[in-house]
Amino acid sequence: MLAKIEELLQEVDSLTAGNAEELEALRIKYLSKKGVINALMADFRNVPAEQKKEVGIKLNELKNRMQERIAALKETFESQDNGTAELDLTRTAYPIELGTRHPLNIVRNEIISIFNRLGFTIADGPEVEDDWHVFSSMNFAEDHPARDMQDTFFIESHPDIILRTHTSSVQSRVMEVSQPPIRVICPGRVYRNEAISYRAHCFFHQVEGLYIDKNVSFTDLKQVLLQFAQEMFGPETKIRLRPSYFPFTEPSAEMDISCDICGGEGCAFCKYTGWVEILGCGMVDPAVLEANGIDSKVYTGYAFGMGVERITNLKYKVKDLRMFSENDTRFLKEFESAN
Repeated sequence: MLAKIEELLQEVDSLTAGNAEELEALRIKYLSKKGVINALMADFRNVPAEQKKEVGIKLNELKNRMQERIAALKETFESQDNGTAELDLTRTAYPIELGTRHPLNIVRNEIISIFNRLGFTIADGPEVEDDWHVFSSMNFAEDHPARDMQDTFFIESHPDIILRTHTSSVQSRVMEVSQPPIRVICPGRVYRNEAISYRAHCFFHQVEGLYIDKNVSFTDLKQVLLQFAQEMFGPETKIRLRPSYFPFTEPSAEMDISCDICGGEGCAFCKYTGWVEILGCGMVDPAVLEANGIDSKVYTGYAFGMGVERITNLKYKVKDLRMFSENDTRFLKEFESAN
């Protein structure tokens, strides 16, 4: 038995394992209940009495050194950098696909870029607003339908706190703290209590513009909108202004662009008219200027407003407005080339 123990002692330091499975196999071979060392201990009772002390010392030495060797090999595996140290188990499965910008953000940023080059700066304001900034300062009558519960989301009453129905409230906030010249665009999300369908939603996005200075005319407004339309939809784009009504502008107009699908010849998309409506505009009503602390006898101005979803539909031919807020990655991947 001494010879066998000496042989095993010489093997201990040369034991190696390439992976955890091999290490476990070594542990089972030498240290398990049916392993080599336990078999030697079971055979210890057959050792002559005069040799028991010497054999017992060597056997204990073998067991201790084997346990130390197995433990050292295990520690080596645990200390190795196997790439799990930086593993975040809360993340999605690897590999992570790169995302794309949302089509509404693509178009909004393009609108902002065009008007920035025309000298407009960006103004922002709260989405939860008061009645004054949304309606009263914009010349809405007390009994205007837009104030009704079926059109506006009310948070509180008396005084009325609401979700803004347009970003004109940002124009009001700019005018009450600034004096002309004022040249701003107001992008943001707005809310209206409407039935959700392929052509309408209870929230959407707008970009409104405001320019106030001395001697501002409707001609200035028309030229700015023509420049915008040609940069957004192409240099051959034509515009058409039709008389309309808005409480905050006078005179007011709806602006159409020539259909970029049929080139103005008439098709199903433009309902065979050759024109597609994209925004409303007009000269700022003097009552709005006065309500916001600007002298209407000295200054004039124009304003316009467009829906980002509307422009995106025209640009990318998206037929269902609901797709913009459904977060379907198959839909969003279609805009990878637009990024």
